[in-house]
Amino acid sequence: MPSKKTAQPVSGKVNVGIVGAKFAADFHTDAYSRNDKVEVVAIADINPENLKTYCSKWKVKDTYTDYKEMLQRDDLHLISCCVPNFLHHEVVKECAKAGKHVVCEKPLATEVSHCREMIAAARESGIKIFYAEDWVYAPALRKTIELIDSGGIGQVLYIKAKECHNGTHSPFARNKKTCGGGCLIHLGIHPVGWILHLVGEQGKNKVVEVSAMTNGGGEDNYVHKQNSGEDFSMGMMKFANGVHAFVEGNYITVGGMDDKIEIYGSEGRLSVDMTFSSPIQLYSRPGVPYVIEKTDNTLGWTRPAVDEFYNLGYVHELAAFVECVRTGADQPWGCSAEAGLACIEIIDAMYESSRTGKTVKGRW
Repeated sequence: MPSKKTAQPVSGKVNVGIVGAKFAADFHTDAYSRNDKVEVVAIADINPENLKTYCSKWKVKDTYTDYKEMLQRDDLHLISCCVPNFLHHEVVKECAKAGKHVVCEKPLATEVSHCREMIAAARESGIKIFYAEDWVYAPALRKTIELIDSGGIGQVLYIKAKECHNGTHSPFARNKKTCGGGCLIHLGIHPVGWILHLVGEQGKNKVVEVSAMTNGGGEDNYVHKQNSGEDFSMGMMKFANGVHAFVEGNYITVGGMDDKIEIYGSEGRLSVDMTFSSPIQLYSRPGVPYVIEKTDNTLGWTRPAVDEFYNLGYVHELAAFVECVRTGADQPWGCSAEAGLACIEIIDAMYESSRTGKTVKGRW
């Protein structure tokens, strides 16, 4: 039996390896590139063309078509898991076996049992799983919590939050089996996770009731008939302390990704527009190369993002995870594997509610 590898704090620069070379790898690498305490030294993807495209942009020299081979390197301290949802379980468990801390993109896994296996493997090996809920580190939402903590709106009573756009390009996200569902688990998980971070009291204030309605996938969908998962979802959560929250995720929103939050308190209220709040207003007849994620076109009046990855929280999030690796400190509960598990348990209960037409009670 080989000796168990246990991750230790890192005194110098943190070396990162990335598993998966598509969209998530791009924004992870962008965030790492802004941090002089970290370097991406290796990338793995089963598809050589994905590696070629990624490396032409980011100039990472060491590439692998077998990520398990990459994990055997002694100089890697942190792994970014940027593969499709159904592979998170396998990759994180392999990282634990190799003694590597791992950043796992959302959702933590596609099944509750898989989440629990991942957490058990991490505890046994002594590694940290950083659950990549970027909303926890989005500058506007960090300021939101600061304003709430200052007493600015009194007691929080009700929250509405959504992430919506016009549909995913990933064939894995369009497949219910490889995604774990549809837009609820793929988009709605962001508002669920951030609301847990906001009012969950480090996991102590449990969600005790959920109800939801979703389309059924396929021909039951509004627009995306080719998706086996739903293209519309909405859910309600009730916390043990009486706070209610409404979450929405859908693929029927045209005009770009739409992330919004409203919070109602006993002494005030506030709203946050994360994706359409650019200070730039542009009118263009020919259009421009890019405005925000998931726009159909860039003609006419638009609000081009100034720094999308920064505003959505990726830069602060990954910098915080790197610092945890360097110092051995713990990440916020909202970015822990336990929070990721709670998200999947709640979304699983929402899917049950949608199937049965009944409120589901529990403690998540």
